[in-house]
Amino acid sequence: MPAERERLVRDTGRVANGGTDMLTASTLGEATPDSARRAWPQWLLLGLAMIAVAVVAVAWHTAGARLLLGALGLLLAVRGAVLVRGARSGALAGELAGRARGLGAAAAVGGAAAAVVAIVSAALAARVLLVAVPVALVVGAVALLARGGGARRGGQALLVWAALVTGLLAVTGLTQGWGRAVDVVTVVAALAVAVLGVPLLIGAAQLRAVAARPAPAPAAGCGGCACGAGGCGALG
Repeated sequence: MPAERERLVRDTGRVANGGTDMLTASTLGEATPDSARRAWPQWLLLGLAMIAVAVVAVAWHTAGARLLLGALGLLLAVRGAVLVRGARSGALAGELAGRARGLGAAAAVGGAAAAVVAIVSAALAARVLLVAVPVALVVGAVALLARGGGARRGGQALLVWAALVTGLLAVTGLTQGWGRAVDVVTVVAALAVAVLGVPLLIGAAQLRAVAARPAPAPAAGCGGCACGAGGCGALG
């Protein structure tokens, strides 16, 4: 058992590193100072909220599974709604828009259902979390493996982690009872939520650095006098 826990912690670090690598590339490569200025406080708050939920879920023994399922369901529902809105607004086009619309609708419905279950019944929320965590780990691993590059390493680590978690839950449930397995899966889910919050905090710091960059200096020979009138070409 100690060997399995040590391997879980090591693989968790690999997953976090893979997510951080992807976040670093996308954040610094695409963010402008204006967009970074708007986005970094949101990323910071979301990362802190995810870590706080994870800590409270582990400490609140009687309702930890319920809190995690409700928080994850709410996050998934909001993310799904954002995807659907983006597809409908025309920000995405063609096949990408259709895929985002389908995934967004599924995420919104599934997240809303998870939040409702968490509100209605603590026992049902525990059962759902017991099944959902291994499934989510496998799905996340497959998604990372499909991306290639640094994400592929994170996907490989996550796939190993999913196998270890599934085996640990099965052994715990059969030998110590499924109530104990629920406690274990709550800790595992809380750890996963906290790990996912870390790249958001790193991304928030990167976005803040981008937002603090000074505006680029005007090109040589340009006084900036015609920029508000449509640029130098407007003067001719």
